[in-house]
Amino acid sequence: MQLYHIRRPRLSANAEELAATSSKSEQVLNEMSDRLRWIRTYVVNEENGSLGSVCLFEATDEEAIREHGRRIGKTDMEVHPVQDTAIINPDPQPNAAA
Repeated sequence: MQLYHIRRPRLSANAEELAATSSKSEQVLNEMSDRLRWIRTYVVNEENGSLGSVCLFEATDEEAIREHGRRIGKTDMEVHPVQDTAIINPDPQPNAAA
């Protein structure tokens, strides 16, 4: 499987919508587990006040990622294969307020 970086701007209007989207995403990922694996997501504040995301997924191909997006109703995304990984420091602990 290839590692991909996915940028989803304006993913959710608020935390409640984000939770619903995440739940749907997990359900679809279970159905697609032979083609797709969710590694991590960073939720970001967009300029318009909505929430966006930056995700890392492993997938058999880009089409698997795009199918996942269609099935969760979130097709606005940029998908890029990851060429290499450099880990300088581990991820910080999640912010409890997020």
